[in-house]
Amino acid sequence: MKQLGVLDSAFINLEAPNTPQHIGGLGIYDPSTAPGGKVRFKEVIANFEQRLNSMPLFRTRVVNVPGKIDRPYWVQDGNFDVEFHLRHISLPAPGDWRQLWIQAARLHARPLDMSRPLWEAYIIEGLDNIPDVPEGAFAIYTKMHHSLVDGAGGDAFMMALHDSDITPAAGTSNDQPVIVDRQPLASELLIRSIANRTRSNLGLIRGVSSTLVKTIKHQRAVSSEKIPPADLNAPKTRFNNPVGPHRVAEAAVFTLDDFKAIKNAFGVTINDVALSVVGGAMRRYLEHYGELPEESLAAGIPMNMRTRREMTEDNNQVGSMFCEIHTNIADPVARLAAVHQSAIDAKESNAENPMVEVLRVAGIFSPALSQRAAQLWSKHQLSKYVPANISTVISNVPGPNVPLYSAGAKMVRYHAMGLLTPGCGAFHLVYSCNGLVTITFLADRETVPDPEFYRQCLEKSFAETLAAIPGKASMRSKTPKKKPQKAVASKKAPRKKKAATK
Repeated sequence: MKQLGVLDSAFINLEAPNTPQHIGGLGIYDPSTAPGGKVRFKEVIANFEQRLNSMPLFRTRVVNVPGKIDRPYWVQDGNFDVEFHLRHISLPAPGDWRQLWIQAARLHARPLDMSRPLWEAYIIEGLDNIPDVPEGAFAIYTKMHHSLVDGAGGDAFMMALHDSDITPAAGTSNDQPVIVDRQPLASELLIRSIANRTRSNLGLIRGVSSTLVKTIKHQRAVSSEKIPPADLNAPKTRFNNPVGPHRVAEAAVFTLDDFKAIKNAFGVTINDVALSVVGGAMRRYLEHYGELPEESLAAGIPMNMRTRREMTEDNNQVGSMFCEIHTNIADPVARLAAVHQSAIDAKESNAENPMVEVLRVAGIFSPALSQRAAQLWSKHQLSKYVPANISTVISNVPGPNVPLYSAGAKMVRYHAMGLLTPGCGAFHLVYSCNGLVTITFLADRETVPDPEFYRQCLEKSFAETLAAIPGKASMRSKTPKKKPQKAVASKKAPRKKKAATK
């Protein structure tokens, strides 16, 4: 039995029907590399079960303290059944690229069962009409609650479920001790809570004092122009509308070599290229509907805090900085240069900014208080009254540099998937693996009713940037597609706005 950390508890407290707090991923596998050229469902189950022996946290469930007066606990689930968490489905006809992402979006929209271990996986067959995908390929979609892992932890989870060799490692499940579930007594949890709250109150006082000192130092640095201010007064767009229960998802696939070519040609980073490509795509999408504001949109950028502060017992070590993505600049080279500078400014501005860890507030107080506040915030859509806002979250997660296998089948592509929060209806997750860079887009269905068109916006934004390299005039996108499709017509006549073209 282990108590959840502050940030892990924050994600439990923020769980809501319209904004479930799980992340996920979709891998595509080539079974021709497996012994006999075929993978059976029972082999995938056996592989998952064996791997989970080394990750006991994924066999635990959340147990709340009576009255939710303290953070909950992870308790080993003696009734754990891997077959409950691992399901087998097939795409409906025609089994093409869009059907795959329609299915992934539906699965990702469903909240997890909070009474069981907080993860699920689906084997998806029927990928019969997807170009550039090996014949007989299957997909594995996984989702796990954010309280279990952050971006770096999710990558570790993926690595733990795979082999680096075609031949799976020998099974060890029979050597593992039987885990017996012990439901803690209410009295035991209450006694623990009294001691914990005493420590927590002292920690809260220290935390508030530390935050106050950091805020004063940060404001002094901004006033003396030692660091640039963090400007979050970005315009609101359709991406800031209330988030509903339904999702759409799509993904664009590019070669890592092309990303590196852009990076090297313009002296920027891979992350700068990703931010600029997303900025160009959002610009193109909003411009199509006559909704492009003259000011730049802002994005939230998750930060790995493991190297920025002392290690804690939290599964999550994540913060957020905020950065303009310069949707107000049409020229891809000028936009890339502006994004590069904005990213530098954001890092300097957020180095000592206590707002980087604002998410921890949802885990500091008791779940009874935090969950009630989160429900009221979501129910009354209070985010629309906050002047500081972001239109999307853009997370860049570098993947492994070695081939990975599941039950002998080689992973040929991987798409990481994020989550939505009230007032921010879009998430871009950039993932590099196997010489490819995937940009996977998750959004509220009412916000983006035409995800395939948005994927085309990503591709065109990247193509413009790649073509801007001297002597480079062609895009090598790897996204499977049939014939180009037109965007879904807007229900209302678009209201044209003049857009800056710096």
